[in-house]
Amino acid sequence: MKRKLLCGLLAAAALCFPVQAARPVTVQVDGLTLEANAYTKNGVTFAPLRDLLKALGDWEVWWDAQTNTAQAVSGEFHLAADPDGGALFVNGQRHPCTVDVVEGRTYVPLRLTAEAVGADVAWDPWLDGAAVTSAGADHDAAEVYWLARIIHAESGGEALEGQIAVGNVILNRVESGEFPDSIPAVIFDSEGGIQFEPVSNGSIYQDPTEQCLEAARRALKGENTAGEALYFYAPALSQGDWLNESRTYRQTIGCHRFYS
Repeated sequence: MKRKLLCGLLAAAALCFPVQAARPVTVQVDGLTLEANAYTKNGVTFAPLRDLLKALGDWEVWWDAQTNTAQAVSGEFHLAADPDGGALFVNGQRHPCTVDVVEGRTYVPLRLTAEAVGADVAWDPWLDGAAVTSAGADHDAAEVYWLARIIHAESGGEALEGQIAVGNVILNRVESGEFPDSIPAVIFDSEGGIQFEPVSNGSIYQDPTEQCLEAARRALKGENTAGEALYFYAPALSQGDWLNESRTYRQTIGCHRFYS
């Protein structure tokens, strides 16, 4: 019975990914995670063409049964993914590559496809996945992704003003010179101990609400409700002795007290 169950699980896994060397990986676009599976294979990350392009903008995507290719059109761009010919065509120009079809979905190399339509792709070590910033996006995808998540984890139930203030603290730390120089590095900073409880309890990985995403974007655009604050705590959850004794109190917003 155990052997039959194991064989069944292995068969199911084989249906999800085209080769044994593939492993699932997270891909996010402009701060939002693709719901469909992506995977890496032989050092290349593959993403479902339809889901990727829809996340990048206004694309029409369809399967052309006559040519056995996936087709996509948006503005000046025309893409064709050819699994049999092993190529991605961008406005008629052929790019040799592997194109997989798995359970009715067409998978294409992420970096090749995204960069062909003007997007930027970077590997996010904290996500252990790929962050895709669409062409014309106001902010880097990894910055939006992590700022929205720390805001959600620390102040998901707060009003927008308080959520923006939490985002301000992270951005103030990035600029201060006393802390790491990027948003995810500040959030995951462990020098002298973990800086933010959501990192230790895992809530940093929860999907943010739309309002938290809005707060992150507004903070990144320069909206500031926390002034020069570098620290905050919630009196309902902590005594905040160290902050009260060694840092300058600035203001209270919602359930948080802010300090510089």
